Amino acid sequence: MAGRPERLLRGGNSPLSASFLELFFDLAFVLALSQLAAHLLHDLSLAGALRTALLLAGVWWIWVPTTWFADWYDPESPAVRWLLVGAALGSLLAGVAIPQALDGRGLLFAGAYVSVHIARGVVTAVGLRGHPRQIRTLRILCWFSVSAVPWLVGGLLPQWREPLWLLALAIDLTGPRLRWPTPGMGRTGRQELHLAGEHFAERYQQIMIIALGELVLVAGLSYAGTDLHFPQTVAFLLVFATAVLIGLLYVTPAGQRLGPAIERADPARLGVITGYLHLVMIAGLVVTSVGAELSIAHPLRTGDLTAVLFILSGPMLFLLGRILFSAAIHRRLSWPRVAALFVLAGAAVVLRMPLLAVSAVATGVALAVVALDHAGIGSYRHRAGA
Repeated sequence: MAGRPERLLRGGNSPLSASFLELFFDLAFVLALSQLAAHLLHDLSLAGALRTALLLAGVWWIWVPTTWFADWYDPESPAVRWLLVGAALGSLLAGVAIPQALDGRGLLFAGAYVSVHIARGVVTAVGLRGHPRQIRTLRILCWFSVSAVPWLVGGLLPQWREPLWLLALAIDLTGPRLRWPTPGMGRTGRQELHLAGEHFAERYQQIMIIALGELVLVAGLSYAGTDLHFPQTVAFLLVFATAVLIGLLYVTPAGQRLGPAIERADPARLGVITGYLHLVMIAGLVVTSVGAELSIAHPLRTGDLTAVLFILSGPMLFLLGRILFSAAIHRRLSWPRVAALFVLAGAAVVLRMPLLAVSAVATGVALAVVALDHAGIGSYRHRAGA
């Protein structure tokens, strides 16, 4: 009979598909992504975009370590189940705090973030006592305990909040890349960071669907709030088409090969870098949601440079993350996607057309890249480069 620590760890016979509670945990991000898009829409300045990026990175770094946790530990264990429920609650509270996280609700945001990570570390460290894997948990817990200080102090001191939270995020995001070096305990071994490729690839696809769902939801709600005239209808259909095309760009083909790539690669490299690059793609979808709302609400507006930048920079951010994602997996670049990135950047500089036309340009570029992918031009099937 397996001892108590062994019952906590994921066994070789554990199902690789996501558990019900993992999917339940993902639902908390529906609120968070919606709040982030609204936060950005409220302040379309560069400073507003950077503040939204800070909050997005914090929310994202609840999801990534929790997904690692669900990959390393048995989803049928009662402790794992309760920790996933707690992580869902913490994510919801962070989402609730987002609109005023940099003002009056900073402590709620920071407290929710810190509680998820510290609770997970304490429970698993206690559950694994006497087991060799406990040292990995203790290293991770030490790093999150260190970052908890700037998180919580920033939550208490609004005037220092942004620099302190940037410091906390720098600690949290660099820890796994360095394999959590800790005095007296060394670094986590590469094999201890192994991830089940099939499970992890599925989890990334699921969170991308959540983000795409937010884009579709924004498009539907924005369209419902209009008079449903022809320009608004065309703008809505363009956003819907963009959402479909972005989904195709994600899964074809590197998204389909992520699982085997993770199994083969150094987990300290690809497993961590994949988390960073998905943050860029998720950020692109948040910005695309804001651009969608602007284009549907005001399709015939001309000369709004800020709106033009947001309509085009969302797909640009997604493409940038997607290009680097392919490069991380295959160490090659897909030239149609690189060319599309330059086309969108150039369009952002020169276009002074109605927002409906700008949205059509973004959709047309995405369609061209998908068509070239399907034809195999510049793709993995020809040169191992997608």
